[in-house]
Amino acid sequence: MRSVFFLKRHISIAALTLALSAQFATADPQHGIAMYGDPELPPDFVSLPYANPEAPKGGRIVTGEVGGFDSLNPHIAKGSTPWQLRFLAYESLMGRNWDEPFTLYGLLAESIEVGENRDWVEFVLREEAAFSDGTPLTVEDVMWSYETLGTIGHPRYHGAWKKVASMEQTGPRSIRFTFNEDDPEMALLIGMRPILKKAQWDGKEFDASGIDEVPISTAPYVIDEFEAGRYVSLKRNPDYWGRDVNFMRGQANLDEIRMEFYGDGTAMFEAFKAGALNSSREFNVEKWDTQYDFPAIDSGDVVKSVIPHERPSGMTGFVMNTRREQFKDWRVRDAMLHAFNFEFINETMTGSKQPRITSYLSNSVLGMQDGPAEGRVRDLLEPFAADLLPGALDGYALPVSDGTERNRGNIRAAIDLMEQAGYTITDGKMVGPDGAPFTFEILLQQGSTEEQSIIDLYTQSLERVGITPTITTIDSAQFKERTTNYDFDMSYNRWGMSLSPGNEQKLYWGCDGVENPGTRNWMGMCSPAAEAMVDAILQSDSRDDFVAATRALDRVLTTGRYVIPIYQWNISRIAHAKELKYPTEIPIYGDWIGWQPDVWWWEEE
Repeated sequence: MRSVFFLKRHISIAALTLALSAQFATADPQHGIAMYGDPELPPDFVSLPYANPEAPKGGRIVTGEVGGFDSLNPHIAKGSTPWQLRFLAYESLMGRNWDEPFTLYGLLAESIEVGENRDWVEFVLREEAAFSDGTPLTVEDVMWSYETLGTIGHPRYHGAWKKVASMEQTGPRSIRFTFNEDDPEMALLIGMRPILKKAQWDGKEFDASGIDEVPISTAPYVIDEFEAGRYVSLKRNPDYWGRDVNFMRGQANLDEIRMEFYGDGTAMFEAFKAGALNSSREFNVEKWDTQYDFPAIDSGDVVKSVIPHERPSGMTGFVMNTRREQFKDWRVRDAMLHAFNFEFINETMTGSKQPRITSYLSNSVLGMQDGPAEGRVRDLLEPFAADLLPGALDGYALPVSDGTERNRGNIRAAIDLMEQAGYTITDGKMVGPDGAPFTFEILLQQGSTEEQSIIDLYTQSLERVGITPTITTIDSAQFKERTTNYDFDMSYNRWGMSLSPGNEQKLYWGCDGVENPGTRNWMGMCSPAAEAMVDAILQSDSRDDFVAATRALDRVLTTGRYVIPIYQWNISRIAHAKELKYPTEIPIYGDWIGWQPDVWWWEEE
């Protein structure tokens, strides 16, 4: 059933590609904004293309999470927060259409206006926009939100704020941001910041809040009940201000969104089978094929849905922290990759049914191509040739084992690489020049049963290299604290990647993240080549330049050998109550932020 869906999407993307070389929009108020060209939807669009404007209201969705939480504020570095709150409990001036690579439409703002070179952007707030307590949204709330997030909020907000030269109120409901750098993406990024209620935080420490403060926002859902570490329930606000805004038609249909937290994945799956949860994403294809055979499936009360998408794979795997002495040498990291017997692990865990991630942007047109770098990609990389690691220019692919448990060829290669890095095997142990055994800690979060199983197989392979790591499993709060401060040798992480990578890539891979806590640069990389490729992405004037820059960045990241990749989820698998429905039109991002539970609804059969 791929052909019709993807043909339509490819036509849509092709149309966008033709517009990518066009000049940016001139300074006239608009209903939306695209990174290149014009928004696909007209000003009078009824709803987003993947939303059902006729969807009924009612019902509930109950999902499970492994771990816990000790905070309700997702906009600061402190504490562990249910990740969904950042997207479900807050709104921004503009909303993202996940059926276009990077296009925004008015949400809290009724219009957007940009300078001819996008050196400034101005928003006009909707007059009817209001917080959940009934008080109107003001320009003062917006300005306070931006300054607070940009200075003491989570580090993810700081980079964009540094590019704001001035922020000023230009009318009763209008606000203008002027930028100090030539960065066309800023006009879009600045419209995506969450808006908070200033009065709620008067006299309070915003950056130190936890579960003591239930957020007040403009969003259609408000936190109704919670118990720290166990569950949080969001209820649809019957007085939500934006129910008639075209961007929101067909969204926020469910009366309740509830998230239950469990100690491990096994307990969570059993809860789903027992009916305590009514929706479950499954990432293990073998489990999907063999264990979803319980009575509710057989009776049809629970249905299995497979959702296609066209987004990049991102990166999921075990990251090596180059701030630690063990992983500074790329040859050691390469040895770790060779010792990781993916083919055997994949056979054991999934019956070899799950494809491997091959690069950070694999599964998309933005990813690195096989073989040597050519054309514009090579032109971008060659100035950094002396600092690039092997494979960046000449071509690179992850090590492939023979599929057997012993993995003889790759184990020999791993030992050779360790020896090149100055280590030797003595009495069956890999030791350094000082005679001390080479070892490291693998940090995992409690309840991560699949990651634990993979690591168990991996450590067996490492023993053949003479390496015995320490495995440490800690609760979610400790895990968040240690990873935020990069206090680990190796750990598990996921980086989602979009079809429109931009400024956020600096937070992922920028040199600032080596020392500054709370970034996505878990590996501690500082690569002038990577930073230059991100700059090239931001300065692209055409589709061809943009694609070349992303492919070049992908080469730098992948050949950096920072992460041991595992599975790629090129489709999504969701088992859910038969009453939970979703539109037939699937966005190009598939099962992603903004889709479930956002456009789902409850319908009795």
